[in-house]
Amino acid sequence: MIRWFTVCGLVVFSLSEGRTAEPSRTNFVIILCDDLGYGDLGCFGHPHIQTRHLDKLASEGWRLTDCYAAAPVCSPSRAGMLTGRIPNRMGIYDWIPERSPMHLKSGEITIAALLKQVGYQTCHVGKWHCNGHFNSTEQPQPSDHGFDHWFSTQNNAAPSHKNPVNFVRNGQQVGPLEGYSSQIIVDESIRWLGERDKSRPFLLLVWLHSPHEPVATANPFVAPYASVAQTPQQAEYFGNVTQLDHEVGRLLKSLDDDHLAENTFVYFSSDNGPETLNRYKGSERSYGSPNPLRGMKLHMYEGGIRVPGIIRWPGHTKPAQTVNEPVVSYDLLPTLCAISGAKPPADRPLDGTSLLPLFDRGTVTRTKPIYWQYDRAIGGKNRVAIRSGDWKLLANDDLSTFELYNLQNDIAETQNLAASEPSRLSEMATQLRKLHSEVKAESPSWPEGPGTGPKGAK
Repeated sequence: MIRWFTVCGLVVFSLSEGRTAEPSRTNFVIILCDDLGYGDLGCFGHPHIQTRHLDKLASEGWRLTDCYAAAPVCSPSRAGMLTGRIPNRMGIYDWIPERSPMHLKSGEITIAALLKQVGYQTCHVGKWHCNGHFNSTEQPQPSDHGFDHWFSTQNNAAPSHKNPVNFVRNGQQVGPLEGYSSQIIVDESIRWLGERDKSRPFLLLVWLHSPHEPVATANPFVAPYASVAQTPQQAEYFGNVTQLDHEVGRLLKSLDDDHLAENTFVYFSSDNGPETLNRYKGSERSYGSPNPLRGMKLHMYEGGIRVPGIIRWPGHTKPAQTVNEPVVSYDLLPTLCAISGAKPPADRPLDGTSLLPLFDRGTVTRTKPIYWQYDRAIGGKNRVAIRSGDWKLLANDDLSTFELYNLQNDIAETQNLAASEPSRLSEMATQLRKLHSEVKAESPSWPEGPGTGPKGAK
């Protein structure tokens, strides 16, 4: 007779003779899209885009309504997810161009490095964007940050997301590839899953390029939207989201086929909000939806940082639940450490909070607010923001003017309550100034180089 029970997030079984077998340790799959808007999925209310695989994933787990990226732009968001820290602490202030001196320093400790110490196999597939000198000894690469296997690009797939030529596998240029980047990324992920050591748990990061510009979509995914899209470019975008959904479905099926799904924690999200409308002249990119949020990518309003989120962890997430607790991507490091038994670093500030209590009692207790800073933000003067409970405070760069919103009552941030809530404003402004000062004191500066000057982000 076998009895199943859980201990600290690990599935354990006891045999009838009284012996306890080795725990079956939780695997982790982290799927990150690029510029996917809060309203771009069927399960998040898009009126046209079909995302049946992600809708099914949400029906099998949690749909996170208050899920946040660590920043409203790509490189800082990714660095925050990897380290559990506010990206500005590490000097990742903006997107990282090629040859930029900006990079995730070797002294930063990532999820991969921590899980590797407790026996996990680790793999990164897709967009890296955490350094400017990619596949070079001049800066740390994915292998230097704990990844046993990596199949990655510095930024976008080039020269297009169709038939790219710039993927690197474990330091070796791969050369021209046929197909679309999402398909290529998932092919590599499935191959790695099949070839890994089956006796050990794993961490797999699948960081898709889609639906970032330049959009490239196979015709069968575009055709269904010809009658509902306003332009051929919009149909291309809608189809691109459906195409990435199709590829995520293939990845999830591979977990099912290998009998891994029941013991795998799957997290799906986006690195920031949808591309700001018409920022690229003639682009086929600006058709993502932040609905019902204010702002888009590069904004400090919700549309820039609130993103679709889904967690499926069988035995821990009840099917078809909607979870309204605020969650941010830099919560992943402490969460995965708590589940795996890895010890988070104690020699530096961590800004994320373990979500493990969320699975047990439905709430998370934070010791500090969720914090964002983007000094090149557009859409107004706000450059810094915090969220504490239902309340969000935004501030300009010298923290002299504020906007205050109750997101529970005003998700679109239309009613600035700074004048009518003086006590709350004062309390949250004190919290914001304290965190801002701590982050600024830790933030490094970089030599002059691409992406470090005063011009705006891309």
